Amino acid sequence: MKASLRSHVDPFRAMDILSDANRMIARGDKVISLAVGQPSAPAPQAVAEAAREMLSHGRVAYTDALGRWKLRERIAQHYRETYGCAVSPEQVMVTTGSSAGFNLAFLAAFDVGERIAIAAPGYPAYRNILKALGLEPVEIEVSADDGYILTAERLAAEHRAKPVHGVLIASPSNPTGTVTPREELKRLVDFADSAGIRFISDEIYHGLVYSERETSALEFSDSPIVVNSFSKYYCMTGWRIGWLVLPPSLVRAAERIGQSLYISAPDISQIAALAAFSATDELETIKAGYRANRDRLIERLPQLGFSEIAPIDGAFYAYAAIPEGQGSASEWSKRLLDEAHVAITMGVDFDLRRGERFARLSYCCSETELTDALDRIEQALR
Repeated sequence: MKASLRSHVDPFRAMDILSDANRMIARGDKVISLAVGQPSAPAPQAVAEAAREMLSHGRVAYTDALGRWKLRERIAQHYRETYGCAVSPEQVMVTTGSSAGFNLAFLAAFDVGERIAIAAPGYPAYRNILKALGLEPVEIEVSADDGYILTAERLAAEHRAKPVHGVLIASPSNPTGTVTPREELKRLVDFADSAGIRFISDEIYHGLVYSERETSALEFSDSPIVVNSFSKYYCMTGWRIGWLVLPPSLVRAAERIGQSLYISAPDISQIAALAAFSATDELETIKAGYRANRDRLIERLPQLGFSEIAPIDGAFYAYAAIPEGQGSASEWSKRLLDEAHVAITMGVDFDLRRGERFARLSYCCSETELTDALDRIEQALR
């Protein structure tokens, strides 16, 4: 007996690094992790209070597969307030984190064998989920030369060479933290609509943009699928709660699949997520800390010898070529963890062809931890 062929996907190396770091911490080592995109801040106070209040009633149950109506209404309101988009609560599906959202979106929108364009470097779970579901990821390489942006022109060229059925754009992106400019995002959505390509917009880092306001794909069309989450801006990673905004034609399809795969997103997390919308002041204070860390990295990464640095526009990541003379990123990241007790993620997680020259540093830690980590890296480079 053996594992299925569909299970033969690459490991999510950032999670492997987290496991190694956690083992070191368990034995008493003082490890600083810049490896995983997990805010060090706890969930907002209002979130915790809502969860405690629910638990005091003694019953946490299933909800509708699409989620609690009040939360779906509040998410729709968020689109009206933030982006000026007319989203009906009936288009909103609450999911078990954005991970379940991607599963549901891919299953509802595509058939086995269809081709989905993604950027490289990009979030490795895109590639791995697509492969596990029998879909073909089409990786279009981006680099410092084009600002790490997948453009409509590049997508059109790929589509002419061999038709694609979908495209997934993340803005801000993981691992680079770059934001697709508003005009370019519109060109991408317009081209996808004209070519009959399903557009999926990963907006899970919305709220974490440090220059221009973030733009939703729904500002240009009502056909994209939007994936979002309470994990990043709202500091609720372990609560496993996210959402989809679906075109009306896909709502029932996603609901049917969700009923069997997940039943529903966690009830207590849905109650807590509703309270998260009232925690803006607390969340903006946390974001100010990310901004300070971002500014520190912009200054220090070139001093440490990092190059080809992606524009650090949003999210909480820096992606760059590692200093010269350190070997592969996999080798260097292991030495950093073993010797300096600093965890970073090697770029091959995000770019299978070119990634051994690159690393991603997550800066959603405290300012003190980031400063200490950069000092340790500097010492290790001497």
